[in-house]
Amino acid sequence: MKELILGGVRSGKSALAERLALESGLPVTYVATARPGDDEEMHARIRHHRERRPSDWTLVESGADLAATLVRHARPGHCLLVDCLTLWLTHLLWDEDPQTCAREQEDFLGVLPRLPGRVIMVSNETSMGIVPLGELTRRFCDDAGRLHQAVAARADRVVLTVAGLPHTLKGEPL
Repeated sequence: MKELILGGVRSGKSALAERLALESGLPVTYVATARPGDDEEMHARIRHHRERRPSDWTLVESGADLAATLVRHARPGHCLLVDCLTLWLTHLLWDEDPQTCAREQEDFLGVLPRLPGRVIMVSNETSMGIVPLGELTRRFCDDAGRLHQAVAARADRVVLTVAGLPHTLKGEPL
């Protein structure tokens, strides 16, 4: 089963994904895409996520090669929780050349349907507000929107989380 959990900042999307992974009863590998660098606020966010995760979950940190990371760790009877696709996309847009960015997204979308086991993906819904200023920010919103559409087309269930409340957009209701 492939699931996409979307929502805005502090919408409850990660907590929902973590709950679904825990309730699956499967061994869980948490695939983190954040790279905090010198950002103290991001370090605090990562600590918050780490503290609320069960200690028996395996942690894998993924760089640009998310597809390869998922292929290495996906297996039947196992759950992968990817948090989050928009952080991964941000790093691709910021750190990689445009060809690498496009290739990594294509690789990810290509392997997604073939991954065994359960895959829960978290991503920020960013395109429900005003059009942002700046070319890179607009490109990010455009690319995130296209990525979400492509992942949603391949997912069995898509959930939009607002104010901690899940709204099932596709698939079996929660």
